[in-house]
Order: sequence, then C-alpha cells, then structure tokens
Amino acid sequence: MSRSIVMQRRAVRRAAAAFAALLLLAGTAVAQQVPTSEAAFTDFVAQRVRAAVRPMPVEIKGPLTLTIGPLQANLDRIQAFCRTADRAGCLKEIDTYVNGVVQATRTATAKPAKDSLRVVVRQAADMQRAVEQLGASGVATTRPLVEGLVIVPVLDSSRTTKILAAPDLAALGLSPEQAVATGLANVRSRLKPIMTVAKPMPAGQFGHITGDYYESSRLALIDSWAPLAQAQGGVLIVAAPSPDLVLYSGEDSPTAIDALRTLAANLTVRAPKPLSNMLLRWTPKGWQRVR
Repeated sequence: MSRSIVMQRRAVRRAAAAFAALLLLAGTAVAQQVPTSEAAFTDFVAQRVRAAVRPMPVEIKGPLTLTIGPLQANLDRIQAFCRTADRAGCLKEIDTYVNGVVQATRTATAKPAKDSLRVVVRQAADMQRAVEQLGASGVATTRPLVEGLVIVPVLDSSRTTKILAAPDLAALGLSPEQAVATGLANVRSRLKPIMTVAKPMPAGQFGHITGDYYESSRLALIDSWAPLAQAQGGVLIVAAPSPDLVLYSGEDSPTAIDALRTLAANLTVRAPKPLSNMLLRWTPKGWQRVR
C-alpha cells in the first residue's frame, strides 16, 4: 500500500473522529434525580405532563407509553436520551417534550391548513407500525423514497408535527397525491438553497447541514442536491442521523464510506430523535442505498 493512500485513510479517520467530537452530546452519566427504570421514568414524565395539560386526562398505558386525551405519547426515545445526558440536559429535553405535548393537545382538533403541510422522511418500518397502531385512517399516505425510508406528509405547528390522517385530507379537500405535492412545495420554499448551507467537501472531510427540523426532508427534493453533487465531481454520499442533521461526503472510497457509516451510526444512537444511519448515494433519478 502506497504512503499516500495510508495518509489519506488516516486523514479520513481523523476527520470522522473530529467531527464526531464536535457533534456528539457530551456526558455519559445517567441523569441524577431522574428515575432510570421504565416504570418510574414513565410516572415521572406523566406527572409533569398532567401538571401542564390539566384538566385533560393523562393515563399510563404501559411502560414508556402515555395516553393524553385522544393522543398517545411514547417515551422510549426521550428515556434513551436521558440515559446518556447529564441531569440538566435530561430535564431540558423532558421540558421540551412536555411543551410539545401541550401544543399537540391544543392543535389536535384544530382545522388543518394547506400552508402547514410539510413532508418528513421516516423509517418505513416505523411507519408500518404506526399504521398498525393507528388504523387505516390514522396515516393518510406515505410514499417510498428509497429502500427502508418513506416520505410522510405532516401538519406543522410551532412546536410539533402531526402525521397527516385521512380526516385531515378530507378537511383540506386534497387527494393523497396533492397533499404530498403541497408538502414538498412548502418544504422547498422553507429551506434555503443547498449551496447556501453546504460547501463542497474535499477528500478526507465530511460536511453537515443542520439548523432546521426539516433538513432531512431535503432528501425528498432530489433535484435540489444536483449543484452540490456536481461541485463534488458527481459524487455525493449522505446520511440523516436525525431530522435536523444531514451528513455528506464527496468521496466514495471504501475507507471514506466506512468512516461516514461509523459516524452516522454513532450520531443516530445518541440523537434525541434518531432517524437513520443508512448511507445514500445521489443520482439524478433518486437515491441509491450504499451497502
């Protein structure tokens, strides 16, 4: 193996390590004064939710699962976050969650508006479970993006997103296809052009796009990535560990792909709202999964 190849691989690994150190949440101690068992943690959060949404009934349906009026709330991801965060970080995340629940209860019965439509990218398996839990009317529609990922229309509010349900479609007077198209158009108008938030990455470096909850929704806008891919010599490999974070690389050597895969996996595990650790290759016709 030539000296230049060895040095390049070391540079890629150093870049991944440095980038991970920059983005990963610090602290590994379990949050003090926040219960760690599933039952106690569920009760802890339930008490905070009850105080915030009173007099709406809040019941513990099971470990890490609450019913809040007509809504169901799952606590598994927030508990996973608290296991790795310090006490202040855990309590802040719980407070953010409770505030989101309050907003969700206020908007659950509100009439939807077309300008609140967005699209998000989600794991196909997660959406299948949602369909099974909510029934056929609970999820209006999904569209495949790439193997393992789907596009889902949602209703956006100031603090929460709600999966578009069949009754919402009727209220909006839209077909499933029109709802997806409207959501895509609204995301496109909301997000800044790709070349204003991302710069071409040289070999041995990774870039990232963050700052907006819908950054990962860019994956549904296939054509919008063309300028970045062209600026990187036609090579663009991406990952979306969480809804508000997209990693990208302009190098597709085995070493670079392995380093990006490791980084994406680490960030996905540590994200408060994980999305996916899979790597995707851009083509003008759509994404291809990198095996």
